Amino acid sequence: MTKFLSRRYKDLAPYAPGPHPKDRKYIKLNQNESPYPPSPAVKKALSDSLVDSLHMYEDPFCMELREAIAKVNDLSADQIFVGNGSDEVLAFLFQAFFDEEQGVAFTDITYDFYQCCCRTYNVNYEIIPLKEDFSYDLDAFMHTKKGIVLANPNAPTGMRISLDEIEKLLQSSSERLVVIDEAYVDFDNPTCIPLLKKYPHLIVLQTFSKSRCLAAGRIGFAAASKEIIDDMRALKFSFSPFNLSALSIAAGTAAALDTDYVKQCADQTIAVRDKFTEGLKRLGFHYLDSHANFVFAMHPCISGEELWHDLKDAGILTRWYNEPRIKEYLRISIGTEEDMLQVLKTCKEILKKRGFC
Repeated sequence: MTKFLSRRYKDLAPYAPGPHPKDRKYIKLNQNESPYPPSPAVKKALSDSLVDSLHMYEDPFCMELREAIAKVNDLSADQIFVGNGSDEVLAFLFQAFFDEEQGVAFTDITYDFYQCCCRTYNVNYEIIPLKEDFSYDLDAFMHTKKGIVLANPNAPTGMRISLDEIEKLLQSSSERLVVIDEAYVDFDNPTCIPLLKKYPHLIVLQTFSKSRCLAAGRIGFAAASKEIIDDMRALKFSFSPFNLSALSIAAGTAAALDTDYVKQCADQTIAVRDKFTEGLKRLGFHYLDSHANFVFAMHPCISGEELWHDLKDAGILTRWYNEPRIKEYLRISIGTEEDMLQVLKTCKEILKKRGFC
């Protein structure tokens, strides 16, 4: 860091995304992307006339996209805030509602970006460890006075909590915000969005990077009360009024409205995931019950780091976390059926080579 960097960032520890090596062709299963292309409606929306209009600024209110998201979720457009990926939406949330006085609580094993936001925006935070089986300790969250951010399903575990449990958490106090990050909700999980009608202190976050097949489109949104969205929009117009491109707005609108395609891709992913976990079981792997587009798995006869290296050497990228509680696990994104068959074949070869199979 240079001497010119502000002192507020002296302890900055940036988020580390999964690597994108270019030295060879890989089966890329380290960032939970969809293996399927965007909806055909997205391609149609990115028309020549739209490209010809790129010399003009886009709508800073993103009304077309907000109305589409609101329509499919039975909300009004003034309950929707859109951003450049759900990470930017999270950044707005942390800046707007959490600080050194009104802190936030989240788990020790979850999306790393939560801690990054806290360090970047000087937010006081409390870490509540997951239980031994990696499930949420909801009793501990009930008793914290801080705001709450929960990923449901959680990452990297893929485990979820029920709507009943979330409602109990909401009922325990109306004096704190509860943010439910639903990045993986479309993989056969109920959404908290209907609870917005009853709980004005709830914020629901979703992304277009997973089931909507638009990771490179950079679109995320928050759904909440009009008053909360107004706060976020005021912050946005204070420093980043044009935060989504016209291309992203058009692509996101088409993807949001094509709910049949979203379900088709999610159903395919679930089917491949279930077949993949059956194959892992036959090879002696232990894995958590996933409700997302990835599997969190370990093998008792090989370390997580060794398996991660061996898979990479074989042309397969996965995610390994060098953290005490989970260092023996790999997070493996679900690709196509052919991808996952290749992973199983390669795992079998690795275990055999090491004398474990």
